[in-house]
Amino acid sequence: MFNVTAFLKRLVLGRALRSDELGGTLLPKRLALPIFASDPLSSVAYATQEILLVLTLGGLAYLHFTPWIAAAVVFLMTVVVLSYRQVVHAYPSGGGSYEVASTNLGPSAGLVVAAALLVDYVMTVAVSVASGVDNIISAVPALAGYRVLLALVFVALLTAINLRGVRESGRAFAAPTYLFIAGVLLMCGTGLLRYLLGDPPVAATAQYGIAPVPAEANLVGLALVMLVLRAFSSGCTALTGVEAISNGVPAFRKPKSRNAATTMAVMGFIAVTMFVGVTTLAIVADVRVTDDPCRLTGLPDCENYTQRTVIAQLAASVFGGEGSFGFFYVQAATALVLILAANTAFNGFPLLASILAQHRYLPRQLHNRGDRLAFSNGILALAVVAGVLLWAYRANVTSLIHLYILGVFTSFTLCQTGMVLHWGRELRTETDPVRRRRHRTSRIVNGTGAVITALVLVIVLLTKFTQGAWLAVLAATVLWVTMRSIRRHYDATSAELAVTDPRKELAPPSRVLTVVLVSRLHKATLRALAYARATRPDRLEALTVAVDREAAAELKRQWEAAGIDVPLKVLDSPYREITGPALLYVRSIRRESPRDVVAVFIPEYVVGHWWENVLHNQSALWLKSRLLFTPGVMVTSVPWQLQSAARADHPAARAPGAVRRGEPVPPPRS
Repeated sequence: MFNVTAFLKRLVLGRALRSDELGGTLLPKRLALPIFASDPLSSVAYATQEILLVLTLGGLAYLHFTPWIAAAVVFLMTVVVLSYRQVVHAYPSGGGSYEVASTNLGPSAGLVVAAALLVDYVMTVAVSVASGVDNIISAVPALAGYRVLLALVFVALLTAINLRGVRESGRAFAAPTYLFIAGVLLMCGTGLLRYLLGDPPVAATAQYGIAPVPAEANLVGLALVMLVLRAFSSGCTALTGVEAISNGVPAFRKPKSRNAATTMAVMGFIAVTMFVGVTTLAIVADVRVTDDPCRLTGLPDCENYTQRTVIAQLAASVFGGEGSFGFFYVQAATALVLILAANTAFNGFPLLASILAQHRYLPRQLHNRGDRLAFSNGILALAVVAGVLLWAYRANVTSLIHLYILGVFTSFTLCQTGMVLHWGRELRTETDPVRRRRHRTSRIVNGTGAVITALVLVIVLLTKFTQGAWLAVLAATVLWVTMRSIRRHYDATSAELAVTDPRKELAPPSRVLTVVLVSRLHKATLRALAYARATRPDRLEALTVAVDREAAAELKRQWEAAGIDVPLKVLDSPYREITGPALLYVRSIRRESPRDVVAVFIPEYVVGHWWENVLHNQSALWLKSRLLFTPGVMVTSVPWQLQSAARADHPAARAPGAVRRGEPVPPPRS
């Protein structure tokens, strides 16, 4: 019989993979780059825009800070990439920042990094998808009313692709990532060539002036410094996802560390080149972007104005307008890669969650691999949380961006600090002069990275905390406390279940006192009674609760008429409750004989349809859930399969002329 559920599962996920096929899912560098680096590569699509957006809060006069801020972002990215290349070589097991901080700074610091990264991965999905939808709307403004729906649909598609496994998601995402790189580099090269030839591209918004906010006009002193620092912290979104490669080293082909380090270097070079190109082109083309379209003077009906992204404005100015092929190519590639950039989080989050689950800081289910050898539970958890966030913030990039990058710079800072301690420890035992010189150089690189990222973390906190970053801090704090609580629970459970004397634990109870719950005299009851008797208990009795005294009396009469040699105990229930009296009776038996075990057998119906569960077994389930909390009581369910269950288990039985269980098979027709 055709199984629709199994067919749909195989259609979405593909065939299930054996555990020994894990080696076939390892990634070459050409696939690892789009999988683990799509986030930092794609962030050039909005990093420049965020710098301009903040600077124009004070007016156009402050845009001359753009090159200096961009230069600082490039320097920071270079330092971070070099620092994480050291991490990849020193800690190739895939723990990344979490492992470095835990090993060198202690478990609490490691959990801070883990909590910050998990929050940042959620924000990566939300911001990337929202930004991708923004670029789609820039090309097709009519879709503005479907912003949230589009974002949720894209999250669902990303989830389905990633559930198919790392290697298949790499194949799906490789082409869009490389097309985006080619498109941005072609756009920047063409625009800068036109500038050198005396025909610079001009953005459509270059004709507009942006009126300064009166309260922020003529900024000087501390106010100016805060504006520039805020713009710098927003531009640092270009660094998000850099650490993902260090978390995913086990997914690379051998030699893992070398391939991961090479991929990180290539990612850093491409990201810096594209960021510099986009920022330079934005300055050349006089791009205007603001958080309030009404501040663009001369625009009628500004409330209905759809502001184009920086990338959209640049593509239109370079390739000859919004109807050109180049414009639609860049917009399509940008929108696609921004949405696919969330794939960095869809790989990093499950991997990190799996390691945390292995270390007993998260539920153990997050360490399990699914049919396609991906960490399916982690993928689904990320999708759900990111989807809720997109819905709550209406997929608005400007609102979401304030919650972003705080976590990643927390992990950067603690990771680089841990690496300084790591190299110091290595130097104390290393005697080879060449290796000592190499370790000193690595320590200088990581020390520089620790100082700079710590300064940036302070800047981000100062400039973004009141804009919404406090929510990210709160989420990371709650997650940190939760993970510590989970670890305490697992540790306490392990200590409680630890065996000190196996012979003592294997000692049998003094007696087994068995109780069979009875509601009516029927086949399910008799099967439970027969099974209980087969266990040869020291004492066996049936138990019923007299919710209806006449029904209880009738059951007693039927019991005696049937000649059943098991005593039937009838409990009075003046308040028409079943669970309470039965529970009190079982506990009373336990109190009278603490060294005995009380075995409770509960007959249950097995049904074939979900809605039939509503009609049966409710009293049994509730009583079972209460009995499980009673020490010394063993609860056994004795199933009775109704015909609907038999048909569900054997669909062929539904066919006309099918043979029922227990019936003789008819002879074949001649």
